[in-house]
Formats: sequence, structure tokens, C-alpha cells
Amino acid sequence: MPVSLRRGRVTAILEEHDGLVRLEVDGEPCVAYPELTGPIGVEDEVLVNVQARELGLGSGGFDVVYANLTRGLGLAPADGAHVMKLPYTPLQAAAVHAEETGGLAESLEGLPVVCCSLHSQVAPVCAGLGDGLRIAYVQLPGGALPLPLSDTVRLLRERGLLATTVSVGACFGGEYECVGVGSALAWVAGADLDAVVCAIGPGIVGTGSRLGHGGLAAADAANAASALRGSPVLAARVSGADERERHRGVSHHTEAVLALCVGRVTVAWPGGLEAPEWVEPRQEVDVEGWEQACAGLPLSHMGRGPDEEPGFFAAAFAAGRLAHSLVP
Repeated sequence: MPVSLRRGRVTAILEEHDGLVRLEVDGEPCVAYPELTGPIGVEDEVLVNVQARELGLGSGGFDVVYANLTRGLGLAPADGAHVMKLPYTPLQAAAVHAEETGGLAESLEGLPVVCCSLHSQVAPVCAGLGDGLRIAYVQLPGGALPLPLSDTVRLLRERGLLATTVSVGACFGGEYECVGVGSALAWVAGADLDAVVCAIGPGIVGTGSRLGHGGLAAADAANAASALRGSPVLAARVSGADERERHRGVSHHTEAVLALCVGRVTVAWPGGLEAPEWVEPRQEVDVEGWEQACAGLPLSHMGRGPDEEPGFFAAAFAAGRLAHSLVP
């Protein structure tokens, strides 16, 4: 499992955000995570991981700065940090974790937890939850690990549809870090927030098989929420336009998530759309006006928008609307 590295020079800085820089190295598209590499600027000499771009991996088809040789050496760890992210790998780095400061609730006391198997469900879920609630976004491993890579989460945060962000396990870059999904949910409950949206990051680890994909993180979230006496809601993956038979109608990913849920979980289902009998337990939700509620939000699933995939976005919106009705 070799890492494909090359040496290069930063030729342009395209965008700078908290935790993320989009740039070019020798004219090739690249991203950097300054929390790992330190600050980065034009003319810096860097090492970049080129493997995803060389393999043509779609949403992962860009280089990633591995190390900044000009100003990224000898960086000190964060103050008070000692729990490692990406432990025992060449990119291990210590981060302060929320569990270390206490405040974990013993019970979620009915806290709604929306469990998404795709990152593209997050925006319509948040639209369904609506304004006026304090929502935490919890990112789980299964797609991109760096939370700052998500332009969707950044926009939702700016618009007030998300109150805070938490990165779990190998994920990093949230406003808070947590060791696992259970402690992340307990921390949210202790922070007096109103609901949680759990999802994997942009992109999904996938093998084309029923169980070999990152979307199963939704089952982990649902099981933890159920065990901690929360109210887990599953956002179904629905498609009328996917060319792959396994994802047409209700995806086999959703079927696999339900099969692995050992506690309580409710599938939110958009009213007026016929559901397969195996989608149980489900609750129909009135999704009238979902298009207007989602207006101005980034809606894209496998390159398809709401006109091509209305069922996909309506189902995710239904999960948010159901969760809103469950807020204690």
C-alpha cells in the first residue's frame, strides 16, 4: 500500500478557509490542511500525495499536501493536546478532545439524531430541521476525513443552519474533536443543543458491495443514539435516476444500514412516494414545500440536482422534518 509522493512548488493560492487551502502545485490542483502542515504560501517547497489524482478518483482527484518543507517543519503540538488523530501513521497529530473537558451527558433524553449515509443528504436534512434550532453536525469516517473539505458544511454554518461541528475518530478539523460517535452524541446532549446530524464526509468509500461502503457509519450512529436513549432517524437513500440497479429506488446501502441497526431507528419517508415493504419501521412525513425550503443550498448527488433526483432530496428533507418534530 505505497504512498505516492512527489516534490513540488506552490504556484498559486486559490482559496483560503479555516482549516483548508485550495492551491496549485506546479500548476496542478491541490488542497492543504494547515492544521497538519502549518501555513502555506506561494513558492513554498512541498511534498504532495498524487495518488488519487493519478488514479482519476472523481471527487478525490486532486493532490494533497503531505508536508511543507519550507515552513512546516518543527511545528509544536496544540496546547494541552495529547490524544492522537490518525495514530501511528506518518500524519499522526495530537488534538484536544471534547471528552477531556467533561460535560458528557449520561442520556440523550430523546435528542433527535439524523443518520445520513451520504454527505449530499446533509443540506436537505438541515433545511428540514429549519431555522431556530441549535444543530450539531457530527462527521464520521466513511468518506473524506477532513471536515474542512466540506463546502456544504461551511455554508450551513455561515447561514446559521448549523451551530457547531464535531469530527469523530479519524476525521479531523471540526470545532470539536471526539474519540467516537457515542461520546460525540453525549457531548452534544451535554452542550444543550437541540438535534444532531451525523454523516460521512464528502465522497464515500465504496466497493460496489452491500456491506463494503462508508455509508454503514449511519448504522453506528443509529445504534449509539438508540443505546443512549436518543431518537435516531435514518435518511433513506432514494434514487430514480441512478444507472446502477443496486441504487435504484431505495439503495442497497439503506437496506444494509437497517440490517445492522440493532436498536430503535425510524426511517423518514416522504409522503406520496411509494415505499418498499422492507423499509421498516418508517414514518411518512409531509414534505410539501421542500424545494422552497432548500432554495439556495448546495443540492447535488452524483452530479444530479433536485430536478433530476427529487426523491433523493425529498427523502433527506423528510428526515430533517421528522427530527424537528421530535425535539424535546
